[in-house]
Amino acid sequence: MFVGLIVTAGTAVLLYGAIHQTSKNIAEFICYLGIGILASRMKVNLPGITGTMSVNFLFVLLGILELSFSETLILGCVSILVQSLYPDRPNALQITFNVCAGAFSTAVAYAVYHHPLSNLLVDNQPLLLGLAACTYFVANTGSIATVISLTEGKQLKKIIVECYFWSFPYYLVGAGIAGVIGWFNRTFYWETSLLLVPAIYIIYRSYRLYLGKLEDEKRHVEEMASLHLRTIEALALAIEAKDQTTHDHLQRVRVYAVEVAKEFGVTPDEMQAVHAAALLHDIGKLAVPEHIISKPGRLTLEEFEKMKIHPVVGAEILERVRFPYPVVPIVRAHHEKWDGSGYPAGLKGKEIPIGARILSAVDYLDALASDRQYRRALPLNEVMQRLGAESGKSFDPKVVDILKKRYVSLEKMALAQFGREVNPLLSTEVKVERGLAPAAGFENVSVKEGLGHEATFLSSIAAARQEAQTLFELSQDLGASLSLVETLSVFSVKLRSLVPYDAIAIYLRRNDELVPEYVNGDNFRLFSSLRIPIGQGLSGWVAHNRKPIINGNPSVEPGYLNDPTKFSTLRSALAIPLEGVAGGIGVLALYRGERDAFTTDHLRILLAISSKMALAIENALKYQQAENSATTDYLTGLPNARSLFLQLDRELARCKRDNSTLTVMVGDMDGFKQINDRFGHLEGNRVLRLFAQALKETCREYDYVARMGGDEFVVIAPGLPADAAAKKAYQLRELAKQAGFEVCAEEILSLSVGQAMYPEDGTDAEELLAEADRRMYLEKQQQPTRKNRRLYARLKCRITIELNPESGGGPVLGNLIDISMGGCYIETSAILTPGTNLKLVFSIDDGKLDAEGTVARIHPGVGMAVQFKELNREDKVKMHRILEFVQNSSILYDNRYYEKLNH
Repeated sequence: MFVGLIVTAGTAVLLYGAIHQTSKNIAEFICYLGIGILASRMKVNLPGITGTMSVNFLFVLLGILELSFSETLILGCVSILVQSLYPDRPNALQITFNVCAGAFSTAVAYAVYHHPLSNLLVDNQPLLLGLAACTYFVANTGSIATVISLTEGKQLKKIIVECYFWSFPYYLVGAGIAGVIGWFNRTFYWETSLLLVPAIYIIYRSYRLYLGKLEDEKRHVEEMASLHLRTIEALALAIEAKDQTTHDHLQRVRVYAVEVAKEFGVTPDEMQAVHAAALLHDIGKLAVPEHIISKPGRLTLEEFEKMKIHPVVGAEILERVRFPYPVVPIVRAHHEKWDGSGYPAGLKGKEIPIGARILSAVDYLDALASDRQYRRALPLNEVMQRLGAESGKSFDPKVVDILKKRYVSLEKMALAQFGREVNPLLSTEVKVERGLAPAAGFENVSVKEGLGHEATFLSSIAAARQEAQTLFELSQDLGASLSLVETLSVFSVKLRSLVPYDAIAIYLRRNDELVPEYVNGDNFRLFSSLRIPIGQGLSGWVAHNRKPIINGNPSVEPGYLNDPTKFSTLRSALAIPLEGVAGGIGVLALYRGERDAFTTDHLRILLAISSKMALAIENALKYQQAENSATTDYLTGLPNARSLFLQLDRELARCKRDNSTLTVMVGDMDGFKQINDRFGHLEGNRVLRLFAQALKETCREYDYVARMGGDEFVVIAPGLPADAAAKKAYQLRELAKQAGFEVCAEEILSLSVGQAMYPEDGTDAEELLAEADRRMYLEKQQQPTRKNRRLYARLKCRITIELNPESGGGPVLGNLIDISMGGCYIETSAILTPGTNLKLVFSIDDGKLDAEGTVARIHPGVGMAVQFKELNREDKVKMHRILEFVQNSSILYDNRYYEKLNH
């Protein structure tokens, strides 16, 4: 709109000049026009904007004084046209605007000088010429500055003051020169005025020199500002080197603080101050001891008093920098609180500088959202809840409201800033190879002494002998026991005399994490609760990289300080990997309350015994595994048949002493073979695991639940009366039905249960199990609707037999644990595929008693079930002889076993 207004006014002026053409002296006009065109090419670029300026205004003023209106208009417009076209080629709209603005400015200035009213009011020609020059300056520069302001979004006042106002004196000088030329024209001929043309060049050169100086000063200011900013960033980097936990802290605080300050509409100086203070607010921590800054826990009163000096020290440091904007008050007050409870001055409310109010809230937000030694970072939503709770107490409510509205977008901006960060961290961990010794030499003491006295050669010899003796005793003790707990306990006691510690933790590797197997000393409950992923934390790093760490930070263990109520008093850790025959088995970690408490001698001692320690742990683990596998069913985790007999013997002995009762319940699944046939053996195994787990959970703590083998389970229930046993049997049947339905989605599984009570039904394990098994078989027979797997009663036994597969490969030995007329179950490590035909030899000595059968199912590594072939009359007679032989042999072996126990 403004451009259209100027173009309209300029066009009207040009039309008026074209209609009212007059000329006083055509030769003088042509001469001034030519010189004006040349002068138009002598132009300078205006500082800070895209405009230019030339000395052709001098000829416009000379035309106002000497030429007619139309001639002055032509002189001004042609000069501006040449100025616009050289050396650039602007678009038609820009040329039109410049020409029309020049025409309008020339007409206004011409009217001021020649209008009768002006001559009436100002009866002084030189003063009137100066007034015309001022009018031309205001009209011409004002219109151009307004367009630049509209197109470039800059303040009009700022453009006029900084880019044009400096040229105003030149317009007045130009008016004086034009007045002198006019005097020459009136006194002499107009040609003599050409002698003043060099003055035009002098004005142009003065323009150039002055603007060049302005440009140099501007460049210098920009360079100083850039240097200033780099200095600030270097100081901020010094803070990061002091406290590595704040690596991204400064950048996030800067992004948040600057954006919040924009919302408040602070002044440019305050904005610069917020930007610098966001980077430098913690510079005073350079005066705080590093162990206080990085302490992984609560500060003591004395430590907090030391920490509180950092805003004051930071302000004093920055006062010497003499920032051109108010950074120091922000840094000094960034720990003040809205309610006046902050430090160091106890300011409250709006007494606190706006920059400090912004910075304190943003600093609090970032501290909670960042990982620290004493806790992990909190989720941003939880941080904002805590920040809102402090609104009106610690922080300005307006600042908190802005952060609540914009924290999501601000966090994205901060993360984007981290991604663009290219400055590397300081090389604080680099090892410098050159430099043999300090100028003053090394300290004479190479290791720490308990009482601080200089070690003598005699004490060194005594220490070496003591170390060798302790290491020898430790090596002897490590191989003396196969109990894992006993081994680790003895090791920890012996180790303390060699390597003093406040806490010890021995972690063993379980899949992809470290689990504490033995913990003793300070904070043992915390260490006992840890589950450390391989590669994370101090011990996880040691296990992953198989390298030791000396004097590490204990608080970095994952999960160690997640709870804000937990604080560690331990300051240094020594951790080494434990390497067994099969690879890494764990980590040995020692902890002390002092910083850098462990020496290289301590590390040397641990490395010397680590292999022996790892071997002892590995052997203890293998023994523990073998012991468990001998008494535990691999599939369900329940005790197996061997463990069942031992436990039943112990319970019966107790019942005899206490004159108490005992109930034995034997349960066998009906329909389990159909599950294996229809759904596969993996689903069958799943059914067994589900039922075993449910059975264990529903029994009393002192009941004993075992898996006899296959799909048969036994419950030993001390003191269970008959009516309660009946209810328990019903519960077991429901559990079996539920397990089958959960896997197969149909009621395909049931359970037959037989019970026997001591002393009514038997006085030893064999009698009770046989009676319970018989009653369980009777229940099967009484319920024909159930799909029974077993058609014959079983005989429990334990004798060695020989298996001869039809496919060849030689005989295989196995333990026969039960047998019936229909089949048997054999414990063996041999693996034969279901359906394999084989010959079973029961009397190995003479080979006369044998039977043929087919492998029905297998349990790899445990055993197999064999189904005998269909029996005719002669085969049944033979099978009865086999059953009699098996029963007699089992009784014989049992009697021998009991005789050995009695002796």
